[in-house]
Amino acid sequence: MHPFLTSAVLIALAATPMRAQAVVRDSLSSPRLAWELVRVPAGDVTIPGANGPLRKQVPAFELLRTEVPWELYDVFYLRLDVPRESRSGVDASTRPSRPYGAPDRGFGHRGYAAISLTHASAMRFAAWLSERTGHTYAVATEAQWQRAADLAFAGVDPAGYAEHAWIAANAEGAPHPIATRAPDRLGLHDLLGNVGEWVTTEDGTGVLRGGSFLTLRDALSVTLRERQLPSWNSTDPQDPKSRWWLSDGPFAGFRLVRILSIP
Repeated sequence: MHPFLTSAVLIALAATPMRAQAVVRDSLSSPRLAWELVRVPAGDVTIPGANGPLRKQVPAFELLRTEVPWELYDVFYLRLDVPRESRSGVDASTRPSRPYGAPDRGFGHRGYAAISLTHASAMRFAAWLSERTGHTYAVATEAQWQRAADLAFAGVDPAGYAEHAWIAANAEGAPHPIATRAPDRLGLHDLLGNVGEWVTTEDGTGVLRGGSFLTLRDALSVTLRERQLPSWNSTDPQDPKSRWWLSDGPFAGFRLVRILSIP
């Protein structure tokens, strides 16, 4: 079972054709949460580089089937893995502070992707999840994300991307529960659309990949990338701005990779 997913999402996952890609599971024991990952085979990709297109060899890795949902991110940011009486003593530099207002912006919580998050938040969450599970999790590099996208949409006419994605044309201005659009060729959900996914570039900074529920149909592609703009945090009253939350970035989420052990 997938304790952090709604029944509708469970049905969608159960119906997903897995093709040749292996699906593996991981979990937290307390609180008890489980999730699935798909193995992405090694291969070459082309990504943006400082001096033009850059060809990269990507080793095999495992990728979460969905964007990280609130149920999992809540454990980290609300310190649910720490005894209640000790939560106030958790180092504030390693876990997010409480945001101003509801972090889900009223769109939905259970079964929805965690949103309004900075690249730094995603990076720190990956480090925390690695500590908790004993596996090595990371925010996807841009090359890893591109490798997954190239395979997930190989041979798919761009006109058909919307079958797999919540975008401006069908999302009605809001993110939707994860895994409620058709899976792609790898068995992943929402790699395009729904919420943008933070990845780490060659220079170590973050960009959003895949578009979101605000992306226009004609702009949706497997090469779409967006740098953070000042407008994504314009109404944050803090000075300096929060390093954890984006006050005006409800389209920003993430999914993680799990690094395979080298035999």
